[in-house]
Amino acid sequence: MKKYSLVVSLLCYSAFGFAQELLNPEEAVKIALENNFGIQISKNLESQSQNNASILNSGYLPTFSTSAAANLSKDSQEATFQDGRSQAVDGAETKRYNASVNLNYTLFDGLGRMYTYKALKEQYALSSLAVRQTIEQTLLQLYAAYFDVAQLDERVRTFEKTLANSKMRLKRAQKRFEFGSTSRLEVLNAKVDANTDSINLLQQIQSLSNAKRNLNLILARDLEEDFSSNPNVRFVSDSVLSVHRFTYASNNVRLLQAERNQEISVLQLKAQKSNLLPQLNLTGAYGYSEGVFPATNFLASSNSRGVSAGLSLNWNIFSGGRQQVAIRNAKLAKESQELQELQIQQEVERDLRNAEGNYRNARVTYELQIDNVITAEDNYNRSQKRFELGQITSIELRQAQLNTLATELSRIQAKFTAKLAELEYLQHCGALLNVAF
Repeated sequence: MKKYSLVVSLLCYSAFGFAQELLNPEEAVKIALENNFGIQISKNLESQSQNNASILNSGYLPTFSTSAAANLSKDSQEATFQDGRSQAVDGAETKRYNASVNLNYTLFDGLGRMYTYKALKEQYALSSLAVRQTIEQTLLQLYAAYFDVAQLDERVRTFEKTLANSKMRLKRAQKRFEFGSTSRLEVLNAKVDANTDSINLLQQIQSLSNAKRNLNLILARDLEEDFSSNPNVRFVSDSVLSVHRFTYASNNVRLLQAERNQEISVLQLKAQKSNLLPQLNLTGAYGYSEGVFPATNFLASSNSRGVSAGLSLNWNIFSGGRQQVAIRNAKLAKESQELQELQIQQEVERDLRNAEGNYRNARVTYELQIDNVITAEDNYNRSQKRFELGQITSIELRQAQLNTLATELSRIQAKFTAKLAELEYLQHCGALLNVAF
């Protein structure tokens, strides 16, 4: 027993050392929102969509370009003029220089630019919903990991209490054996039970350490950072849950994503149809050119500069049927998106009803487990008194102790299971981010 007590004491000191940080769920959520890698990645994707949806990527702005060139040629030339004269120049040099500033702007493109820009805006809104979905999923993982730590924390304290009772029973059995009022067998049974409880406590402490590392991983911080958890939970009132249940259709993130995807498919179809219309472009340029010519040329040099502008109309009346195929495919994509939206609506309704049923069942189970704990503790207290009076055996006392332990562990699990079921229900209602822990 001294060996087991020493090991348990060392592990307890390691797991529940002094100056531990008290990590509340609200603080854990704040840390996760700032540090979690998955959330940061999704926010970067949202920023990319925001960049794509800016006016700089819309096609509404004109394009400016500049060009410049210099050419030098040197060759042997022989020229014959109209009056019969001829002239030969060996190593004749020709120099040409030019530069220009060009403007291009699409005045009309069949409204395709407008629909594409609106689709990019919808993509940005869709990426924002993806960030929200990632945050909701991360928070559920966070709560599950936090509840695991809190549950194991309570389990450790429960096993510590059980071990203390077993050690007290062993001590009493040893004294009674010394006075000859009990047999050696009872001492051995008490010692085995105490050793078993010590082993169980060791396992719970190790599980608690592992659970803390899992939570630290989600928080993206040092895996060995120690902390203590808050085992208290508050359930949302039924009236608040009823409100969220009534408004889930306008808040559920999957339904909102389906609506955005449907709008995008409509805009993509309109953009494809716009390719059937003509395109009107405006061009403008300011240019400069200069040339120096050999004696065989009519001009010795030339220099010009000026502004030019023009309009061009392009109408792709028939492109081998590719436009028609693209429009048909866009229509099919739109129809598929409508079907997918109907499927998602049914899935969300199913998940919502299942989550609601799971939550109601978990709450009832938790309340019943509380009654079981009260009954089991009363039975154990009575059994202790009867054991001291010699009315029951140590085996019967141990069974009462194990029943108390089992009901307490079930109560602890039922409490956190009910809270997690409530949070999952709120997620399906689209209200997970709106309800305080």
